[in-house]
Amino acid sequence: MSSGKKDSDRKIPNRKIVADTLENEETRVAILEDGRLSEIFVERMWDHQKAGEIYKARVESVLPGINAAFVSIGDGRNAFLYLNDARDMVVTPNQEIVVQVTKTARKNKGARVTPRLSLPGRYLVLVPHGEEAGVSRRIVSEDERKRLRHFARELRGDDFGIIIRTAAEGVDEEALAQDVEGLLALWREIEHNASRQTAPCLLYKDMGLLGRVLRDEVHDDIDEILVDGEDEFEHVKDFVSMLYGDERPDVSLYRGVVPIFEYYGIEREIEQALERKVWLRSGAYLVIEHTEALTVIDVNTGKYVGNMDMRHTVLDTNLEAADEIARQMRLRAIGGIVVVDFIDMEFEEDRQRLLTRLEDVFQSDRSRARVFSMTQLGLVEITRKRGRLDLKSVLTRGCPFCNDNGWVLREDTVAMSMKRFLRKVGHANKSEAVLLQANSAVAQYVGDTYLALWEEELGRKILIAGMPEFAWNKYRIEIQGTCEAIERRVKQIERRESMVVVHRVSSS
Repeated sequence: MSSGKKDSDRKIPNRKIVADTLENEETRVAILEDGRLSEIFVERMWDHQKAGEIYKARVESVLPGINAAFVSIGDGRNAFLYLNDARDMVVTPNQEIVVQVTKTARKNKGARVTPRLSLPGRYLVLVPHGEEAGVSRRIVSEDERKRLRHFARELRGDDFGIIIRTAAEGVDEEALAQDVEGLLALWREIEHNASRQTAPCLLYKDMGLLGRVLRDEVHDDIDEILVDGEDEFEHVKDFVSMLYGDERPDVSLYRGVVPIFEYYGIEREIEQALERKVWLRSGAYLVIEHTEALTVIDVNTGKYVGNMDMRHTVLDTNLEAADEIARQMRLRAIGGIVVVDFIDMEFEEDRQRLLTRLEDVFQSDRSRARVFSMTQLGLVEITRKRGRLDLKSVLTRGCPFCNDNGWVLREDTVAMSMKRFLRKVGHANKSEAVLLQANSAVAQYVGDTYLALWEEELGRKILIAGMPEFAWNKYRIEIQGTCEAIERRVKQIERRESMVVVHRVSSS
């Protein structure tokens, strides 16, 4: 068959966590595998309804016809509650109920919530009012499963259950017991707050983005954690020291002038993750299309002609595509139903090998993925648990120029790119004022939303000019030295382009 290593001989990749934490408005955390971006997490200060948050909610309406209720959690958009999740509870309008967000709001849909709560720790999950004593399916050793299941049953209380996480494999019982004690203390605090506050209100907010990624991702296979902010660097060191003894990932503070994501090539990989065409190293390519109901991926040989015969060329292309599809689904946070149109293969042996490869490459995916058999038309169906918004929804929006038929970067996404560039320029130039030129609509948004904050944080006068001829995500920074020089430059622009809108923000 195909040359190269067997499918089972897949080496463990070198994994790094890179955190971009300098901007108050946005935190980004990337996971690199062998130098390539495998996952990206973005959290903005405007974001609401994070998965894991616990609210005291008020039931607004109950709809028996769809077996659901809508509940208010205090942010203006009702959340969706399946009545089946309420167990033996009778849900009625105006009732106050404690719920947890399981799926964040997306597009025109509110968040999904459940009254079945869970509090994740480092090694286990506490389930208030539950009876569980489970062990992660990813722990395959039967002896270890028995040990951990016995521990879970021993520590399970009358009013809470325990689910052992994958990270608990090989961990001594003292460390696991400490995790339980900490989670129980947290739950008692939530209960206390719920008894004293009226709905709707927030009762519990999970740790910040970087903390959540570290809690869920810092296993023995993480080699290094890189952080660009000194405060976050100290927090990460404390966090890692608390979880590990001598064998722990290296934690480094990045001090470079070039933004950390730019330095490690992550910015370019994020841009590529928004494109519909994905080139493979062989010269073949994927086309990824999103619809309202599912994601469709098409595999093409492209420039790849192989070096043996047609059968091996097709098989090699499909196997390489399987690896990249798993990576792209993690990177783009694609969830729900995915249909892949692989190149047709004549031999059943080849089809089975492809399905085996797909099963293998999804093993390391934290979001549970299931691969279904190949149809007679050569299509493979994959389902993947949707735990968060997909990358395209986070970073882009419908195009305002073509009635949402296309997409453009969100104004926030362009604004954060501007600010990172302003910070980079500021390291090299200490002028008291800068002129920022951008597309008129984006300039208006930035001027109204961020400019005063940026002036105070960066310590300089910032004027922004809306340029009608600029593309949506294009911007330019001019440094004239003094405020007077910037004002003269603004007047030149106004004389040349009467349609230009210029935002003047008072000096700090």
